[in-house]
Amino acid sequence: MTQLPTLSTDRLVLRPFNLSDAPSVERLAGVWEVADATLTIPHPYPAGGAADWIATHRDAWAHRENLTLAICASTTPDTLLGAISLKISEAHRHGEVGYWIGVDSWGHGYATEAARAIITYGFTDIGLHRAFGRHFTRNPASGRVLQKLGMQHEGVQRDACFRWGKFESVVMYGVLAAEWDAGPDTHAGQSKPPTQPGTCM
Repeated sequence: MTQLPTLSTDRLVLRPFNLSDAPSVERLAGVWEVADATLTIPHPYPAGGAADWIATHRDAWAHRENLTLAICASTTPDTLLGAISLKISEAHRHGEVGYWIGVDSWGHGYATEAARAIITYGFTDIGLHRAFGRHFTRNPASGRVLQKLGMQHEGVQRDACFRWGKFESVVMYGVLAAEWDAGPDTHAGQSKPPTQPGTCM
């Protein structure tokens, strides 16, 4: 099965990317505040790079290596808010969640809501045993997202990544299928000031 799924939550639609999303990806992900918190987003974002990235999604899903979906509001499913992915290891039955949200959409709990949906899909439809997420130690906002998902702190990998010309230590969080609570989000963070949601996507 190569068709990428579409997932729905109370407020969001997680849908496959279209090539028409490429300009929005370059505009939203190309902002330094977004790229800075991730492991792979380039800065500056090269023209045409988003289209090349989107073109990899179907094959990656067909090989059960990665599921990448666009995060959109359910009321405006053609307008991009961000992206979410689940990097899959079928051999070990685990998946790593990664995400970024455009700056204008920070502080509304979208990362948590989208991550809960894709992790639930990973457990129920893909058959994963474990899901995990990582974030740079200097980005505690992403850690709060993973904590809201019920993930347990599993440790710190010191100087695990080299990014922007320096080594970055990475915090690990994980949850097992038997521990997973796919209940609805309360969106408790909506009234808080915007933070920097982004993992090592």
